[in-house]
Amino acid sequence: MNTKTNIYFASDFHLGAPNDEESLKREKNIVRWLDEIKVDAKEIYLVGDIFDFWFEYKHAIPKGFVRLQGKIAELTDSGIPIYVFTGNHDMWIFDYLPKELGIKLLKGNIIRKYNGKTFFIGHGDGLGPGDYGYKFIKKVFANKLCQWAFARIHPNLGMGIANYWSKKSRKVNAEHDEKFLGEENEWLAIFAKDYLKNEHIDYFVFGHRHLPLEIKLNDQSTYINLGEWIKYNSYAVFDGNELKLKYYK
Repeated sequence: MNTKTNIYFASDFHLGAPNDEESLKREKNIVRWLDEIKVDAKEIYLVGDIFDFWFEYKHAIPKGFVRLQGKIAELTDSGIPIYVFTGNHDMWIFDYLPKELGIKLLKGNIIRKYNGKTFFIGHGDGLGPGDYGYKFIKKVFANKLCQWAFARIHPNLGMGIANYWSKKSRKVNAEHDEKFLGEENEWLAIFAKDYLKNEHIDYFVFGHRHLPLEIKLNDQSTYINLGEWIKYNSYAVFDGNELKLKYYK
């Protein structure tokens, strides 16, 4: 009989950033966290941007991150379902990780029900008002023809270009990511409130916005942003009754 009850959510590990040394320290910390929660984890959701950049060529993948991959494979082999969302930094995860690690890959928002609670879960990029430049770029990056064309570039050059782009993007957005904009200006909170006009959701769970946030939208609905693991080591856990934002130290 399965007595595990907790459902865990985390996102934005950004492994590979800002350099190999810091990334490795963070990866080991994440692996320790996964090793600790496996005793009571019923399911685990990794909600996007696990890697600062990931692109799968037909016969090549980015080097590194073997500790995390090994731990994920261990957990899925033990029977714990692990759902991995693609984010804006690693939307080019295709079939390698599902085949090798046994994860369930998700490329869009989903709705799940647990113990009578309804969850809306997604990375969060491209939702809400504004940010039209990124929304256009996302369509380009998700285009099959563009992905095919990028795959024609040698991995040494292609991954070099992508890593440069990723670091530049993070540097530009770093100051913005550190500031709480106010509930009326947080675009994912705006999206959630608009969604609630037509359908009830108990918990909106997003990544992407690197600031850990817990915003009560009304008497029954809450928006939680999972934050990130470069600074906060934040995650959320649903114990069967309520969803709580926590920090791993």
